[in-house]
Amino acid sequence: MRALAFMRALAFSYHMLTHSGIELINRDRIEYKRGCDFEVSQASFQESAATEDEKFFTVFGISIGIATIIALGSIVNGMTSGMEGILKAGKADFSVVQRGVSDLALSRVSENRTSEIQALEGVKKTSGVLWTFFAVEHNPYFLVWGMQEEDLAAVGLNVVNGSSFSQQCELIIGEAASKEHHKSVGDRIVLREEEFNITGIFETSSILQAKGAAVSLQKLQEMEKQEGYVTLIYVELEEGANIEEISEKIEEEFPNLITIKSTTELSNVDKGLEVMDAASLAVSFLAILIGAIGVANTMIMSIFERTREIGVLRALGWKRKRILGMVMSESVLLCLLSAPVGSLIGILGVQLLLLHPIVKGILEPIYTMDVFVRAFIVAFAVGLTGGLHPAYRASKLSPAEAMRYE
Repeated sequence: MRALAFMRALAFSYHMLTHSGIELINRDRIEYKRGCDFEVSQASFQESAATEDEKFFTVFGISIGIATIIALGSIVNGMTSGMEGILKAGKADFSVVQRGVSDLALSRVSENRTSEIQALEGVKKTSGVLWTFFAVEHNPYFLVWGMQEEDLAAVGLNVVNGSSFSQQCELIIGEAASKEHHKSVGDRIVLREEEFNITGIFETSSILQAKGAAVSLQKLQEMEKQEGYVTLIYVELEEGANIEEISEKIEEEFPNLITIKSTTELSNVDKGLEVMDAASLAVSFLAILIGAIGVANTMIMSIFERTREIGVLRALGWKRKRILGMVMSESVLLCLLSAPVGSLIGILGVQLLLLHPIVKGILEPIYTMDVFVRAFIVAFAVGLTGGLHPAYRASKLSPAEAMRYE
């Protein structure tokens, strides 16, 4: 019975929200389907139109908050996936970087550590890699990797067209970069006023790698004046080796280095994703706060407009709990409507952002279910918090006072 009553209240609130529960007889008179007639002034219709406008702007405002959550969430997911592809490229079980840096790109590890770590028991292979950004055509963040030719497979680069680089003035380019810059085998690409011949195109599971290129480690060290240094070292372990024990041993023997086994440990050397996560959480709380205020204002105005209607319902036998449920359900429905609208706005906004060549070169948003679930949870929370006070006020109205309200 309670479930049936709640469903009836929910249905009724929807009718009240769309004004389908009343029939307009003339400009100054409405009649309830239950047979309760009363006069309504022309101002009532003006107030009704004003309330509808408030509901529209409330939905729009909450949708913008939801859109921001969707956009930030997808961007963070894309950045996390890209960094994961860098940290655990190819056959590597984990990577080794400089301890204490605020950004992974600032890591500076002695190239000698590559052979020293490989000499440890349980380590199968190590690969030292230097990476940096160059301005290429319209993209100022073109990622270039410097590595030994024999390490290509170890770091997950598979040449599918042409051949690998053999000279210092040669490079291979990722499939995504090849399409984006309209380059193929035999073409040339300029890196800091030096021309490189494209000898091959590679495929890889890393989004960031696929949008960049790979050159000889010695050549990139020379260009960056980083002779004898790499950005990170990929470590591949022997089968059955204990990853925790080996990573601890590396950190004990080389105190200025730290091992990164997953993106959850990335905050130790890169604060960018941590800041983005914090920003996304802050936006969620802000959306709940501002949205709740807007919903509360809209619902209070709606209750003032429908005070006599609520009085009629109370006179017909509706209990306070039923009135409370009706207003709360209307508030939640209003906010849940904002979730899909905001999701569409967020996706559209990100796609428009990707039209910019700089953003397109470094960003690949990933839409996951948890991002949309968070958006719907925020919308639901806004509906509950924003509708609680108006619903309580409506349930406290006495039938006699509400019927006398003008």
